[in-house]
Formats: sequence, C-alpha cells, structure tokens
Amino acid sequence: MPTLTVTATTATKAKTDAVVVLSLKDGAHARTAATSALEPAAQEYLDTALRTLSATGAADEVLRVPGVPGVNGVVVVTGAGLTAAPTAADVEDIRKAAGAAARSLLGKATSVAYAFPGDDAAVVAATAEGALFGSYEYRVYRSASDTHKVLATIVVLSTLAKDKAVKAAVERGITLATHRAWAQDLVNMPPLDLYPASFAEEVKKHFAGTKVKVTVQDEKALAKANCGGLIGVGRGSARPPRLVTLSYQPAKAKAHLAFVGKGITFDSGGLCIKPATGMVTMKCDMAGAAAVAAAVAAVAELGLPVAVTAYLCLAENLTGSDAQRPGDVVTMPNGKTVEIINTDAEGRLVMADGLCFASREKPDLIVDVATLTGAAVLSLGPRTAAALGNDDATRDEVVAAAHTAGEDMWPIPLLQHLRSAMKSLVADTKHTGAREGGMITAALFLEEFVGNGDDGAALPWVHLDIAGPAYVTDGAFGYTGAGASGYAVRTLLALAEGRA
Repeated sequence: MPTLTVTATTATKAKTDAVVVLSLKDGAHARTAATSALEPAAQEYLDTALRTLSATGAADEVLRVPGVPGVNGVVVVTGAGLTAAPTAADVEDIRKAAGAAARSLLGKATSVAYAFPGDDAAVVAATAEGALFGSYEYRVYRSASDTHKVLATIVVLSTLAKDKAVKAAVERGITLATHRAWAQDLVNMPPLDLYPASFAEEVKKHFAGTKVKVTVQDEKALAKANCGGLIGVGRGSARPPRLVTLSYQPAKAKAHLAFVGKGITFDSGGLCIKPATGMVTMKCDMAGAAAVAAAVAAVAELGLPVAVTAYLCLAENLTGSDAQRPGDVVTMPNGKTVEIINTDAEGRLVMADGLCFASREKPDLIVDVATLTGAAVLSLGPRTAAALGNDDATRDEVVAAAHTAGEDMWPIPLLQHLRSAMKSLVADTKHTGAREGGMITAALFLEEFVGNGDDGAALPWVHLDIAGPAYVTDGAFGYTGAGASGYAVRTLLALAEGRA
C-alpha cells in the first residue's frame, strides 16, 4: 500500500508525477473546485480545458490535462457529481472521486498529489481514504519482467495538515485501508495457495505481536466438538477444515461483539457440482472470513473499547472420494441434526458451526458475513449487500453503519412462513428450502443456530449476505477495482465505533 501524508504545500511545489483536481458540475459543463492548493492561473487553465473537453463533472469522469501552468506532471481531473464545494455530507462522493483518479494512474505514475478542497477535516480524510482504496493492486504473481509502475506515494494537500482532528481521521483511514487491503489480498490469492490451513497461518502472521489472541481448531478438534458443518463440507477435500477464533478483549470494554465469517476457500459445489463458468470466481467464497478478520485487526489497532470475538469458518468444498452426499445427516455443535439436500449450499453449514460457538459467549450482538446466495445477487444486484436479522432495530443499526461507512446495504425481512420448506423426514431440519425466497431461507436456517442470552431470549443477530459486492466482475467504479472489494470491513468497523 502507498505511503500517505498530508501537507500544507501547494500543487506548484509538489514534486509528484501527477496532481489530482476535483471537478464540479456547472450546468452542462464542469469547473474545478476552488482550493488554495492550486494557483489561480492553473485553475483558469483547467476550467478552459474542461469546457474544451466537454467535461460534465459527473461521478467516474476522469480526464488527463497536460501542460497546466505551474504544475509538475500531468493533471488528472476527477468528477464527483457535485454542484458545490464538498462538505462532510459528501464524503462518499469524495472517496469515489479520489479513488477513480488513483485507479486511472495505476501503472502510469509512482507518486500523486491531491489538490482537493482542504478546509474540512471530513473531506480531507475522505480524500485520503479514497486515494488509498483506489490505489490497491494485487501483483503478487506478476513475473519479474513486469515493468508496471506501482503507485507508492500519495500526498494530500491541505491547509489543515497540522489539525489534530485531521491527523486522527487520516490515521484511522490509513489503518482501515491497510487491513482492508489485506482482506483483498486474501480473496485475490489463488485457491491453490489459500486453503483452510494456510488461511489460518496467514491470520496468525497478521496478528503476531498484536493484542488479538488467535486460536486454531483442526479437523480432530472440530469432530470432537460436533462441527458437522465444517467436517461435512470439508470431507471432499484433501485439505481439511479449520475454525479460527480471534479474541480482542480490551480493558473496560463497553460492548461485546461477535463476528462470524464464511471461509470457503474454493467452492466447486461438491457433488452437486457447479457449471465450469460458475467456478471461475469461487476463490472469493471466503470473502466473509477475510472481512471479519480485517475488521478485528482494525478495531484492535485503533484501540476501540469494544470486545470482539470472531470465528473464521474455513473449508474447501470439493468432490473427493469421501465427499458429502445429498441425503447425509450431520450433527451441529448445538445438537441439532441437519439433512443435506444440495452440497452447493455449503456456506450455511459452516456458518452454523460458527454461530453455535459465537452464541456460547453470549455477546451483545452477533453479525455473520457470508457470500451466501445467488438469490441475493438476483435481488439486489452486484453492488449491494442484504441485511437480515432477528431484531429489526438491530438490523437497521448495522445498515446505518454500512451507510455511514459508504457501503451499499439493504434491509430484508426475515419471513417466517418460508421456514416450512425446510422440514425434514429424517432430521431436525433440511439445510435448504424452496428456490423462491432463497436468500431469506438461507438466513432462516442460520437463525436455528443463534443461541439465547441469560434472559432466555434469542441473542441479537444480523446476517449479511455479501454475495454481490464481495467480488467485482462487472467493471471497476469509483475506488473499487476489479476483483476483491474488501466489502464489509468498513461496515464492521463503523458498527464497532458506534458501539464504542
């Protein structure tokens, strides 16, 4: 990830390969957003150039303007869709504009300065976050002969460079971007190299020397604990499952959150095998576990007074000689038995194990994160996650945290009448139901494994189906490039901050 600094210098003095300027809508045209970081002559030149180029200032509009007087390197003008100078209410638009510009410079520049309006702390922080998000690249497997330029230095130009609130907000943004990028790296890693045991090792390395305790249960421990979900799903693979528990327990914690993440490192569909095209992106089926782990890392590094216990449910769903079969019955940690119907609905099985473990701690709130159903993508499209839960107010709290963080999420009702389709003749429940309402049915199954608190009432629980936004295949946008998006890291951090 690039280094990022905030400085009170101007674009004229910035010694970078490129300078990024924000454009605003001005009727049918665009104009540059006023900033003290840009000399008047440069701003006049850019305004004329924008009219010549028929710029509109729309979001995701990125233009390159060379030869701007008094500016070193090329100037990149990026639109945010705004008609006036940005305020704290426009931070997500600023993030996207900054990120779109950063993406346009990947492979073309090693350093960039942002000459955005810099007299609002929230806007400065959003500029920094968007630039960092948009600069993400996964180049681990590129050959040594690759001559691609790596964006290594980002400078945000602002008169508030020494302001305490700006410093704190930017440091938070750097922490968030760092761990979000780690989650993206995990999701982008080829499944040949990322499997349950190696995933667990990556997590142990990431948390070494931190205040987060990491515990790993192997297949023997999982079998002893009646983890029928993880053991059953993992039976078809030569690489057995793992359950990784992360525990962050600060002194005087104001709340206790439990996160559960789906970690299917590759999903072939099992014996109910997917079509070939359906497997191409299935290395991303562990995005929920990656997001959960990254969120815990961010919470711990920021020192939030919130206890967090996270469960990463890791398995590989393949078709080996002992693969799970439709008709099998497995026993879960809470004693419930489950009849297997479709081996390609494996995620809910491993998540059920994690929910059972999370419930034993009796936290204030359980949030599970999973690339769970294609039905969620069909319902909400590729950029929006679904939120379902056993308490509408708590579900809405999580949705509000997502919107605060800048992640698209929509509340979905947990319709109880769909539960009848999961009745089994031989076990307590089937693990799938009717095709109609499949996203809700999957959540209803998960609800069976959410335990009760000391008062006998069900623990507050919210399920996030991130099957759409976890992995981008329909083209980059804003600060989000193709591949792993790091979705849900920001939501979980914002939720923890709200509880703090």
